[in-house]
Amino acid sequence: MNWDLLLTNATLATFTGDPGYGSLDDAAVACQDGKIAWLGSMRDLPSMSATQVREIHDLEGALLTPGLIDCHTHLVFGGDRAHEFDLRLNGATYEDIARAGGGIVSSVRATRSASEDELLEQSLPRARALLADGVTTLEIKSGYGLALDAERRMLRVARRIGETLGVHVQTSFLGLHALPPEYTDRRDDYVSLVCNEWLPALASEGLVDAVDAFCEGIGFTRAETRRMFEHAQVLGLRVKLHAEQLSDLDGAALVAAFDGLSADHLEYLSTAGVQAMAHAGTVAVLLPGAFYALRETKLPPVAELRSHGVPIAIATDCNPGTSPLLSLRLAASMACTLFRLTPEEALRGVTVNAARALGLSDRGVLAVGKRADMVAWHARQPAELCYWIGGSLARQVWIGGVPVSAQFQST
Repeated sequence: MNWDLLLTNATLATFTGDPGYGSLDDAAVACQDGKIAWLGSMRDLPSMSATQVREIHDLEGALLTPGLIDCHTHLVFGGDRAHEFDLRLNGATYEDIARAGGGIVSSVRATRSASEDELLEQSLPRARALLADGVTTLEIKSGYGLALDAERRMLRVARRIGETLGVHVQTSFLGLHALPPEYTDRRDDYVSLVCNEWLPALASEGLVDAVDAFCEGIGFTRAETRRMFEHAQVLGLRVKLHAEQLSDLDGAALVAAFDGLSADHLEYLSTAGVQAMAHAGTVAVLLPGAFYALRETKLPPVAELRSHGVPIAIATDCNPGTSPLLSLRLAASMACTLFRLTPEEALRGVTVNAARALGLSDRGVLAVGKRADMVAWHARQPAELCYWIGGSLARQVWIGGVPVSAQFQST
C-alpha cells in the first residue's frame, strides 16, 4: 500500500450523510494520486510496516474539512467602485451614480480597457485571498466585458487563474448581465448576438462550463433569458440564473424547467418558485454579501427552502459593485447572522451543496474516492468557522493532495 500523504490525529467534519457534520474524532486521512484513499479512526489505521507513506502530518487534533467551494463570483474585472460606495453613503442614489457614468457601466469601461495580462494581475490577489481562506474550487463569471473580445478575455483570465494558482475554476458565461450602452436602442439585436454568435464561439473555444443570466427588471426579461437557455441547451451546457434578487419574475421556476444547476440571490422567491426548484433539484445559492452591501431588508425564504428540501449553498458573489467580499468563511458567518442559517447549514452551503451548485460530484465531502481538497483549521469544532468573524483560521490548504503554498512556489 503506497500513499502520497497521511494526515493523522485529525478532527474530521466530512459532511457525508445528512443531517450533521459527519464528525469523526481522533481520525486519519490518507491520499494517493490526488484523491482520498483511506479515511477512518486512528485505531483502525493500517500498520505503517505494511504501508509506504511519502509525507505524514500530525494535525494534533485540528479540525479538517473538505476544501471550501465558492460557487458564485464575478472575480475577474477591471478597476473598482470604492468611490461609489463613498458616494452612496454620502447620499447619492444608484440612479445618480448611473447618470454620472458609474455603476456597471464603469466596470464595463475599465474591463474593456484592460489587457488580458492586466486583468490577470488585478484578479490574482482576489483569488489568492479566497484560497488563503480555504477555497479550493471557485466559479468565475464573465459579464463585465459585454463585447465578444472582452468577454473572451475575462474567461481566458479565469482559466489562467486556475492554471496559475492550482485552484479548480468553473466558468460561467454571463453575456446577459446588462445591456451595453451602444445597444441601448437595439436590445433585441444584442440578445440575438449573444445567443447566436458569442455563446457558440466561446463554447467552441472551451471557455464556457455553464451559462448564466440576470433575469430582473434592470436586467433581462424572462423571455430573453429563455432564449439564452435554449441556445445553451443545444450546446449541451448547464444553466444557472441570477433570480428574484430585486423582484419576482419567476426566474427560479424558469431555470428549474431547464434542469438548472442553481438559482442565485432569491430574496423575492415565491412559494411556486421554491416548489419548482425542489422538483428539479436546483440549488438555492444565497448571497449574504450583496444583501449586506445593498442594505436589503427582504429575506430569502429560508424556512420554505428547508421545508421543501431545496439544497442551500452560500457564496461570496465577489464583485466590484454590490459585494466586494473576499472571504467565503465570512459569507458563511453572515448567512448565519443575517439569514438565520445554522452553522451546519452554512458549512454544507460552502462544501457539499456548493459542489452540487456547480454540477461537481467529486468534491465537497471527505470520503474515499473524492478529490483530496482539504483544509486544516486553527479550530477544533466546525461551528468555529462561522463563529469567528474575520481573522485567519486556515492552517493548511491542500488541493488534490498538494499543499497550496507549494503550488504557489512552483508558478
